[in-house]
Order: sequence, then structure tokens, then C-alpha cells
Amino acid sequence: MAQTPHVAPVYGLVLAGGKSSRMGLDKGLLEYHGIPQRDYLARLLDSVVPEVFMSLRADQPYKGPVAVITDRDEFRGPFNGLLSAHVMLPDVAWLVLACDMPLIDAEALEYLLKLRDAAADATAFTLEQGGLPEPMAAIWEPHALARVPAYLQEVEGSCPRKFLIRSRTHLVVAQDPEILANANRPEEYQTIQSRLAR
Repeated sequence: MAQTPHVAPVYGLVLAGGKSSRMGLDKGLLEYHGIPQRDYLARLLDSVVPEVFMSLRADQPYKGPVAVITDRDEFRGPFNGLLSAHVMLPDVAWLVLACDMPLIDAEALEYLLKLRDAAADATAFTLEQGGLPEPMAAIWEPHALARVPAYLQEVEGSCPRKFLIRSRTHLVVAQDPEILANANRPEEYQTIQSRLAR
């Protein structure tokens, strides 16, 4: 009798440890929905997965409702928080959200989870069929994360999107492309604030 392959549980991870150099302020502390964005994302994730963690640098104060995974500073760029979480819980798939996507919602997350392919390296949103994966709104499988440290030693950059492009990534076309809108600069923050105020 064939055994059913193990499917890793999915936990949520808010990536809030970036330096926010282009914004000039901590993007996780900006408010779009009446509370700091990092707390808003933690609530969203808590509505769709059983466990949620906050990824932060060691120098970032936090008194929030979810457990913190402190960046280990062993890895380059955006992979720092994700791989720090993987080292702590290596058998978990991570539904990752970055703080610069203020329009993501629970409906979109439920859709991504419904279409998850646990045999792929990741299940990621994209804007169009055959488009580029969005690594910061994606489910990363543990078998893929286990390969990332070796990948980072082979390449000069640290772009998670390039890793997903080279990997077996299951792409999910976002039903509403607005959910992937980024706010990395003050003018983008103002634009999205105006949109939400309508």
C-alpha cells in the first residue's frame, strides 16, 4: 500500500525586518487600516493559518500578539527573515507576507491556500498567466527553503524572485491585481492611503 506523502503544515510569517530605506520610516509601523501594518498582516494571517510569527531585526521593539522570530543575520537580503524562520521550524511551509503590500486581504490568502501545490517548491501569486512570481505573497515549501543557502553561495544576488523563477513554482493568478500593489516610497504610501479613503 503506497504511503501518502507528508504535506507540511502552513504557518504565517510577516516579514517586517527590512530597513525601509526608500520609505524613510519603518513600513511595518505605517497605518493603512487603523493599526500598524505589521499587526494588520498578522491578523490577516491568523484568520487563515493556525500559527503566525513576526520576523524582525534584533533592534526592533515589539509588543504584539504573535511570537517573534529574530533575524539571524546569516543570510542576505529578503531571505534573512524567511530562512531564519526555516531554521527555527524546518518542517513548516511558510505563507509569507511583506509589509509593503497594504491591499492584500483574507480572501486572497484563502484563494492562495486553496490552490497550494505542496509538491512544488512554492505557490506564489502572479499578475497574469505565465507572469513573474511574487515571492513576498507566497507559500514557500520546506524542501525548497532547505536548498536556498546553497543557492545563495552560488549566485551574487539575493533576489527571492530569481530563485522562484529557477525553481518549480506553482503560479496563481491574482483574482484582483490590486492586492499586490507595493508601497515602498512616501508617494506610494500617499497614493494607497488616498485609494483606501475613497
